[in-house]
Amino acid sequence: MATHDDRSGSGGYPDDGFYPTSGASGGVHHFDDGTQSFDSGTKPYDSTGYGTPVDPVDPVSTHYEDDYDRRRVFAWNGGTDLGLFVLRVALGAAFVVHGLQKVFGMFGGPGIDGFAKFLETSGFREARILSWVTGVTELGGGVLLVFGLFTPLAAAGILGVMANAIVVKWGGGFFGAPGVEQEASFAVMAFALLFTGPGRAALDHGRSWFRRPLLSGTIFLVISAAAVIATLYVFRSV
Repeated sequence: MATHDDRSGSGGYPDDGFYPTSGASGGVHHFDDGTQSFDSGTKPYDSTGYGTPVDPVDPVSTHYEDDYDRRRVFAWNGGTDLGLFVLRVALGAAFVVHGLQKVFGMFGGPGIDGFAKFLETSGFREARILSWVTGVTELGGGVLLVFGLFTPLAAAGILGVMANAIVVKWGGGFFGAPGVEQEASFAVMAFALLFTGPGRAALDHGRSWFRRPLLSGTIFLVISAAAVIATLYVFRSV
């Protein structure tokens, strides 16, 4: 049993009222039995009753912290990369074929002359120039998407071409061969890649526009919209 120093007079320990005094000395005896003891307004001591104060353990907060530690934090993962890779390559490959059809007449395509005639019947001036611009945009944009290189530029180019196609074919409805179902689907895919980026399985990985997809996507979306407006209002007569 440890005994503190005796103090005389009325200025004893702050807990004098809880312990009996003995003799004239008026000393106060605290019984240290190895359990945790507390000073007024202080933290509990360690298991010996001495040493550095320790924080009390809150079983409720500890339970929630354990649940949080066991829960995996959401982050970029391999599934996201795989999904973007498939989306990017599928869209890119489709437009490589479309570009080859328009530029070289491959795969049963119309070639530059045939596509220029189609543009003329759709009310466009300078149809041959627009035919080259459209074919090269589709072919180049498709190749860039397949490799995941300059993805915002490629996606914006394809989105612009599809926006023009939707405007030209809008009178045929949405579904079926005369409609814009296919063009709208391609446009949505390009729009998604414009803001998500190509994924980590791409040549763009680590580049500035890869690290800031929202900013780069917004910039190229504005450029694409401006190109669409210019094409429709400058080169289209009807």
